[in-house]
Amino acid sequence: DPRLEGWPLMSSPFPTTFIIGTYIYFVTSLGPRIMENKKPFELRQIMAFYNFSVVALSLYMTYEFLMSGWATGYSFRCDIVDYSRSPTALRMVRTCWLYYFSKFIELLDTIFFVLRKKNNQVTFLHVFHHSIMPWTWWFGVKFAAGGLGTFHALLNCIVHVVMYTYYGICSLGPAYYKYLWWKKYMTTMQLVQFILITGHIGQIYFMDDCPYQYPIFMFIIWLYGSMFLVLFLHFWYHAYTKGKRLPKMAKNGISKDQ
Repeated sequence: DPRLEGWPLMSSPFPTTFIIGTYIYFVTSLGPRIMENKKPFELRQIMAFYNFSVVALSLYMTYEFLMSGWATGYSFRCDIVDYSRSPTALRMVRTCWLYYFSKFIELLDTIFFVLRKKNNQVTFLHVFHHSIMPWTWWFGVKFAAGGLGTFHALLNCIVHVVMYTYYGICSLGPAYYKYLWWKKYMTTMQLVQFILITGHIGQIYFMDDCPYQYPIFMFIIWLYGSMFLVLFLHFWYHAYTKGKRLPKMAKNGISKDQ
């Protein structure tokens, strides 16, 4: 997309790949070794600021996604990418880039785990999710900033408003835990998110002559949405149907991944 000429990190996928590689190395190897003989950091105030800042950013991105298409003309069916330089199209480009950049900010989730010596929460699923999102979104922004491929980003921003509010309250300390009775409903919302993503993106296989410019992106989004839908159904079954203690992978890997 020539409109992204000169934008930060958009020249090639290598800067993004380098950042992600450094992140993976730090949270899986270097960080735990540095912290091995140190006391865990007390990061309550920093984490509270971080979580509520992500809430504010997610609210802003939700509004921008709505105003640049999803509440101003998109049909929720075959919405193709607008490559013009109209104010609305450029607003969508800026919002997509900001969403992509926000995925680097969210890498702090895992870094906080390492600094607090919560290494059991640095699961494969958690690290995979936080690594693959900015990498795949580089291609999404570079080639298809807009259209039906951004619906999952809109939903993800809405979910993050609720999720990071939850974690923000949690980071304030035990005195505020009584306000966190709605965790089960947060899990339900996350499950609904993936049902909506999978259903929405799956429409393309049943629509005649939808000229969306990059169908491969639709398959990737459908695959990713389906995978996390299965994982969340597994989480729900063990947490609320069987009533058993959550499997370690689900408890530590999924609950803060989305």
